[in-house]
Amino acid sequence: MRQRLIADLGEADAAYLRKVVKAQRGLEIAGRALFYLPPAWPIAVAALSVSKILDNMEIGHNVMHGQYDFLGDPAFNSRMFDWDTVCPGEQWKYSHNYIHHTFTNIVGKDRDVGYGILRMDPDQKWHPYYLGNPVYAFLLMVFFQWGVALHDLEVENIVAGKRSMKDNKPLYPGLLRKIRKQTLKDYVLFPALTGPLLPLTLAGNATANLVRNIWAFNIIFCGHFPAGVATFSVEETENETRGQWYLRQMLGSANISGGPLMHTMSGNLSHQIEHHLFPDLPARRYPEVAGEVREICERYGLPYNTGPLHRQLLSVAGKIFRYALPGGPSKTAAVRVTTP
Repeated sequence: MRQRLIADLGEADAAYLRKVVKAQRGLEIAGRALFYLPPAWPIAVAALSVSKILDNMEIGHNVMHGQYDFLGDPAFNSRMFDWDTVCPGEQWKYSHNYIHHTFTNIVGKDRDVGYGILRMDPDQKWHPYYLGNPVYAFLLMVFFQWGVALHDLEVENIVAGKRSMKDNKPLYPGLLRKIRKQTLKDYVLFPALTGPLLPLTLAGNATANLVRNIWAFNIIFCGHFPAGVATFSVEETENETRGQWYLRQMLGSANISGGPLMHTMSGNLSHQIEHHLFPDLPARRYPEVAGEVREICERYGLPYNTGPLHRQLLSVAGKIFRYALPGGPSKTAAVRVTTP
């Protein structure tokens, strides 16, 4: 399946990406221009919010995965591209592309299991701190871009004595540079350009960032933490074969059902299962292979975790509250592949 997709990559993929980029830039320009018309403030915020979501989900996330490196276009090269968020691209690519996609759902290795803040699995040892699980989840949702930006600092490991502040020294310059750039753009430069309308523009930019944060948090959590998503121990994944790696990706991910608009606005992370199988292939291709992946799962009696957004959200919320307390339901039993 992967080889078939690679062989078919071409102009259609490039045209799609450029179409989305054109729409994203048009929405950003429209949103910022409409801030000069106070009655149009809600429309301005909506346009800027959608622009930021597209930049984060369908463009930034996918380009920095290397999905469009085959184009040979410097503008869409994973090593050069950066997105409209406070997390430096280089740091995100290490924690996400390498750590998360290599060690997906391996408790103790994949730091995206709980993001170092939440208890999302019974194999995470309970501590009274986790009684605040729902509060931490809410704050992470509201400030999600900041949570992603600080993820590489591994604050929980510093608290546990496994990492020192000195270990983070190489990360500070890039992180501070990116925070300064984003803060000046959204909260100083563009508001100042609207003169006496500065307070409205400032509020509009903050609201657009909030909308993007909430949307990204919900899509990402629904792709990783609904009921039925399996986690794995370090011991279970020792000497893992390539086939077992694919199996872990399928069992450790979940999809969100919906139409084309849902898939575009989620960066096609509504097809999280397919994304974890083929993270470096254009996400626009995931819908065309989803049926085939599902059929393979059904053929071999494997779960294909999918459902509408509201159902997956309720499932995630249930886990956040359940695992705030000691114990919790046993984790989903992992399907193991045994060799003769």
